[in-house]
Amino acid sequence: MSEITSKQQADRFWQASLEELKQGYMEDAHAGPFGGFVCLIDGQVFEKGRIYEQDGLYFEAERFVQQHIRLNYVSMFHYLLTLNKKLTGLTELQCNLLQSFYEGKSDAELVAEHGSSKSTIRNHRFALREKAKQARVLLAIMELLEQQSNDPAPFIEIHRTATMVDERYNITEQESALLLKQYFKEGLDGPLSEFPRKEKRKIIILRHLVKRFDSNRQYTEKQVNEVLSAAFADYVTLRRYMIEYGFMDRHEDGSAYWVKK
Repeated sequence: MSEITSKQQADRFWQASLEELKQGYMEDAHAGPFGGFVCLIDGQVFEKGRIYEQDGLYFEAERFVQQHIRLNYVSMFHYLLTLNKKLTGLTELQCNLLQSFYEGKSDAELVAEHGSSKSTIRNHRFALREKAKQARVLLAIMELLEQQSNDPAPFIEIHRTATMVDERYNITEQESALLLKQYFKEGLDGPLSEFPRKEKRKIIILRHLVKRFDSNRQYTEKQVNEVLSAAFADYVTLRRYMIEYGFMDRHEDGSAYWVKK
């Protein structure tokens, strides 16, 4: 199985239709010799015409991308619900309630679980439905706006695992490209001249450096240090910010690190 670049992956996720987001993958005529399907979570490509094997069972491409999502992410519902609340617009309580609704729990079970009343649960259901209506209207407005005018300065995509989403991401692609040239004077694959103090610039640097890691493997701390030290002497600072800003994650004991998806 091949995979697309992180930039293509982010573009696909945010440009996917509502139906594609719900199913977790999209069809791509250019994914493989005969076309294929791309997972919107991790960018893995499943080519038409190939047969995929899993535990002695054999699947065509579309069935296998569905199996891939179930095995690795449970469902798109579960994955989307775990995104940063600045991306979903949902509070922790709303996420918990939606999870319970999805599991088919009754209002009586929710009352016992959350220590509230049936009327409170019904109010939450009503508020979430109203929020969904507002989201659909806003989506239509924004799509009509995009059809009317081309934004000359598109903003960088916010990575889906960002731990904080605020004005620090108010960065255009043009600004990002210029700053990368400023900080990687020997080329984008070369060393970092310095680690900036400004938060916006840190994000640009980290967003670029995480591309040096394979998103489909785990690393030991020593391996992470080797990759980061090739970019900057103070690899400990880079490693800390990779975790802090949600570009990477690790086991509590530091035994394994990986790119967050």
